Amino acid sequence: MTGTRIGYKRVSTVDQNEARQLDGITVDRLFVDKASGKDRNRPQLAEMLRFVRDGDTVVVHSLDRLGRNVDDLRHIVTDLTGRGVRVEVITQGLVFTGDDNPMNKMLLTMLGAVAEFELAMIRERQAEGIAVAKAAGKYKGRKATLDDQQATELRARHTAGESVAALAREYGITRQSVYNYLGRSA
Repeated sequence: MTGTRIGYKRVSTVDQNEARQLDGITVDRLFVDKASGKDRNRPQLAEMLRFVRDGDTVVVHSLDRLGRNVDDLRHIVTDLTGRGVRVEVITQGLVFTGDDNPMNKMLLTMLGAVAEFELAMIRERQAEGIAVAKAAGKYKGRKATLDDQQATELRARHTAGESVAALAREYGITRQSVYNYLGRSA
């Protein structure tokens, strides 16, 4: 086999640890996202898709690490295999090469549907838990990422002319979060 073995790992939050994924699997290059798999808006996935070349192999722990949306998952795998990239899914023992048989296509769709269903169930349970906690007066929302001093500093720097995008990058938050902090009073 020629080409580069490229590993892709994904966990949903920065607090989660991706170490168990691809444990013991040798790869030449590794891309790791700490973002939801609900859509393709993942920087390391985008970088990996730019990096891969004909003859390479992309290795993932399981299909739900590559995506939790059937359409995105099928698009990613079809895009990769269409460019001559082999996709190996370790836990399901699947290999996609572009000349896949109907069984592999069905498994891709079914396992993608299961991943999408799991995500929907997680969200449903989360919403139910939040509703119960709110009713009990225990839910106060997510903790602020920045402390009061950082938020004050962020507002002052924006007033001094620094861009929202630059502030977001430096503080490790989204642009929307910067706008949220700018809208809050000190």
